[in-house]
This record gives sequence, structure tokens and C-alpha cells, in this order.
Amino acid sequence: MAFVLSLIVIMIYVSFRFEWRFALASILALIHDVTIALGAISLFNVEVNLDILAAILTLLGYSLNDTIIVFDRIREGVQTSKESDLEKIVDESVSRTLSRTTLTSLTTFFVVATLYFFGGEIINGFAFTLLVGIIVGTYSSIFVAASFLVQLKFSIENFRSKEAEKMKKQKEKEKMRAMFEQGTV
Repeated sequence: MAFVLSLIVIMIYVSFRFEWRFALASILALIHDVTIALGAISLFNVEVNLDILAAILTLLGYSLNDTIIVFDRIREGVQTSKESDLEKIVDESVSRTLSRTTLTSLTTFFVVATLYFFGGEIINGFAFTLLVGIIVGTYSSIFVAASFLVQLKFSIENFRSKEAEKMKKQKEKEKMRAMFEQGTV
């Protein structure tokens, strides 16, 4: 229930912040991450308890954070690039975030690996789930989420026209505010 509720809230937030295709791609990537993490838990016979649930929800947040950063670079690339091929923009955007994502994931991986090896039996399941989740989450935010966005046929032209309309409305608001403040309305 917590997983489904969190996916619904994530879908609403990402749709509001980006676009529905970004939201759907991120949800599909999160389902991919959780499925593989649960498969590893089942494969290695890890006892499922509240710690595992906390690790799965942490994995959702961690993977979504990485995915949002990649999507933000894609959106930035769509706005600033003259390119009209989505695959090229996605490739360039992923390349720009690759070092940041890798370094962040490695740092987190080393901390969680330390917890797994030296944390004791109580935290072992939690740390194992996070170890698998960090590997899968990093992989999916770089490769899976962006490819889902391409498969969902995200339209660069429509996105640019919507952004231009937003900018036009914003300039009109600023003009009206300036006129109001000067007392000319």
C-alpha cells in the first residue's frame, strides 16, 4: 500500500514539475528498480520485515532523485539546444550527468557496503536491499528512465511551444505588475 501510494504521489509531482511522459518514464523506472530489488531479496532468501520495506522506500527516493536530475538535464537540453532529435539530446544530457551520478552512487555504495559488512545481523537485510537498490537505481536512472522517455515519444516541438507560451504569459504578468506598481493600470 505504501509503495502504490508513493508511486501515485510521485506521478502527480513529476507530472506537475515536468510533463506526464517524464512522470510515466520515472514510474516505470521505479517499478523496474523495485522489481529487481525484490527479486534479489527473494533469490537470497532475505527475511522481509519493516527494515526491508524501509529500504525499498529509501530505494524509491534515491532512484527518483537520480532520475529527476537526469530528466532535469534533458529538459535543459531541450530548452537550450537547437537539436530537434530527442535521442541526441538524451544522449548528451545523460553524458553530462554521468560523472555526477556515478560519483554519488559510488559514495553511497561504499557507505552501505560498510553497513552490510560491519553493521551486524540486525541491519544486514536493510543494507543488502540498499546495496542491490543503489546498483539497480543508478543503472536505471542513467539507462532505463531516459530510454522510456524516448519510447514514449516525447515531442520536443510541443514542449518548446508550451515553454514559449509560459514565458509569454510570465512576461505579460510582469508587464502588468510593473504598470500596477507605477499606477498606470
